[in-house]
Amino acid sequence: MDFSNIATLAAGFGSGLALIVAIGAQNAFVLRQGLRREHLPAVVAVCILSDAVLILAGTAGIGRLTQSAPLVLDIIRWAGAVFLLAYAFLSLWRAINPTGLQAAGEGKGTLAAAVLTCLSLTWLNPHVYLDTVVLLGSLAATHGVDGRWIFAAGAVAASTFWFSLLGFGARLLAPFFARPRSWQILDAGIAVFMVVLAVSLINASL
Repeated sequence: MDFSNIATLAAGFGSGLALIVAIGAQNAFVLRQGLRREHLPAVVAVCILSDAVLILAGTAGIGRLTQSAPLVLDIIRWAGAVFLLAYAFLSLWRAINPTGLQAAGEGKGTLAAAVLTCLSLTWLNPHVYLDTVVLLGSLAATHGVDGRWIFAAGAVAASTFWFSLLGFGARLLAPFFARPRSWQILDAGIAVFMVVLAVSLINASL
């Protein structure tokens, strides 16, 4: 691999990391699962594979379709807002009824529920499409026919790195979140953020 390809790969990695590191519903869920040590490999795998599919789709040219069809983006925004509000309600309920986190425990949630929630937070989140399909797809197109796939590989590598770090690294915070008060603060913060994000999506659709 020559220097230009390495530079393109690095550009893809940097661009992907810059977009996915921002706090969002998906990242908040992965962090929570990491703190609970609950079905973490499956959750991280879903996030990585989903991002890979979306990034490759954007690179293949689907980004141009969404840019030329504003109605599609509006539908995505409204669906995402509804789901984010529902998730905010669940987070608020947990904040009102906090429990301590048992680091060694597996948690009460089922694998199916964890995977379904992760899929919903990923595929019903409009920012995921805007970031991975539209923006990364458009950036990849600037690197030419062959270079765009190298750029996409870098973006996928960034997603793999981030979700692995976020999920498995969260275990270091488990002792802190063993206290119900700490867990209450986290859930309350997540609820507020979900509401703010949902309102911003609704405003963008009006």
